[in-house]
Formats: sequence, C-alpha cells, structure tokens
Amino acid sequence: MKASEVKKGNVVEHGDTVYQVRDIERSAPTARGGNVTFRFTLYSIPGGRKFDLSLRADDELKEMELVRRAANFSYKDGDAFVFLDAEDYTPYALDPDVVGDNAAYIIEGVEGYYIQLIEDAPVALLVPSSVALTVVDTAPELKGASATKRTKPARLDTGLEIQVPEYITTGEKVWVNTLTGEFAGRA
Repeated sequence: MKASEVKKGNVVEHGDTVYQVRDIERSAPTARGGNVTFRFTLYSIPGGRKFDLSLRADDELKEMELVRRAANFSYKDGDAFVFLDAEDYTPYALDPDVVGDNAAYIIEGVEGYYIQLIEDAPVALLVPSSVALTVVDTAPELKGASATKRTKPARLDTGLEIQVPEYITTGEKVWVNTLTGEFAGRA
C-alpha cells in the first residue's frame, strides 16, 4: 500500500520488523512540484520500541493483517503463559517478552484478554482495563486508619506490588487499573 493510504492503527512491515502505526504527520512543501512526505510514528510488535519513519506519498509499505482473538489464561509452561482461544480452544504460548509488564495482570478465570496474531503467531497481549487480584501480604490494619488517606505497600498474588489504603487487609481482593498499575477499589 502507498504511504499516503496508511492510517493510524495499521500494522505494517518495514525492514523485516512489524510495526503498528500510532501517529502520522503529513508535510507538504511550499514549492510547486515538491513531494508530500509522511512521517510515521511506529511501535514494534512485539516489544513496543518506537521508530520514526519518513516516506514520500508514493513509497510502498507492506500492510500486515493483525488478528485479535479473545483468549483465556490457562497455565504457565516454564516461562511461557499459555492462553486458550475463547472460541476454538487453540493454545497460544506467549513468551515473557511478548507479555512484558502485563504478566502482573494475568490470572485464571478472568475474561477480557485478547491475543494479537500476525500470520498465526502471537505478537501481543491485551489485558482488561482492570483486574481483581488478591492481597497476599500487607501490614496489618492500623486502628483508626480508615479516616485517613494514607497508603501502605501490598503484594498481590501475581507478584505485583502496589500502594493500597491502610484499611485493606491480607486476603482481600482489590481492583487494579492495568493502565496505571494503581489500586482502584475493593473487589
């Protein structure tokens, strides 16, 4: 496809790397007959490394098809996270580099995970905007603490550590915002 036809969100291949287009800047020179150029802000899939690419309007970029499949976490196989396709139960083994920081939000029995595939290979994991995790270790509740806004560290069942209000106790389930990694209420 021509550079002038690329839209935000498209997935393209450039130099043997697959990227998702996050931003496009069009610049038209003032002189007549000058070439329009497009500056693309790309992020590699997997890995999310930023890459800036400038192309003329007629330059070609190879578009890749990115497929999104709903999936449920099943089990860990060594370091890999194995998800099963929600429709046909195809197993997808995701390496830690594909999962990245989302590893802290992977738990069984939760809906809303999506695997992104390119040519049937899993390249990215999308997690729900919030997940309920169990507090496995935090300091005991302090008497009279509920009126204050102070927080304390808590370790959750996936190994994630977050700040929680002082009234939260070990064993409680809490909502965690997966975009910010912050406490979002009791579950």
